[in-house]
Order: sequence, then C-alpha cells, then structure tokens
Amino acid sequence: MKQYMLSIYQPDGPAPAPEVLEPIMRQLDALNEEMRAKGAWVFAGGMHEPGTATVLRSKGDEVLVTDGPFTEGREHLGGFTIIRAADLDEALEWGRRLAKVITLPIEVRPMQHGSC
Repeated sequence: MKQYMLSIYQPDGPAPAPEVLEPIMRQLDALNEEMRAKGAWVFAGGMHEPGTATVLRSKGDEVLVTDGPFTEGREHLGGFTIIRAADLDEALEWGRRLAKVITLPIEVRPMQHGSC
C-alpha cells in the first residue's frame, strides 16, 4: 500500500468558537477511528499557528535562521493525516470525507518511499 499525506489548509486568524469546533472534532475523531479500523490511518498531527515557525536557509557555508512562516499567505498548513491507501482513488475518497468533516481544503499527495 502507498502512503498519502492529507494536508489541511486553514485560514489565518483565531480558531472557531468552541460551539463550532467541538462538533467538528467529534466527527473528526469518528473518521480517524474508522480509518484506524480499516487500516488506513498511520498518524496525524495539528500545527501551531504559522508565527511559531522558524525557517532555516542554507546560504553558502552558513545557515540563516529567521522567524517564520516560510511564506506569507491567507491560509496555512494547519494539520495533516498520513494514510495508507491502495491507490489515489482510495486516498481521494478519504480526503473527500475529511474535507466534509472539517469543511477546510484538503490537499492529497502521495509520499515518496525512501530509506526511512
């Protein structure tokens, strides 16, 4: 099985109010449990706001360190889920379901398999 990353993009700004966020999180927990039960879920994580990032850039013999984010924008990577899927169609179906639950854009990308 291949692995895919389902990247969650969220708008900049404060998190939704608890009365909005709590039902979404319950549905997300249920979807994650279904992924686990079907052997698709590998792991997932949420990200802190972009302002907490540190960017490292190689320049000659030095590495420059700057406060992030890497790029400025109206949306940022808010979290991700790594899944196992037989093919892109199966990964897209999990991505569709995730998008419906959290109502945010989801980017589905295959992972490269290296020596890790």
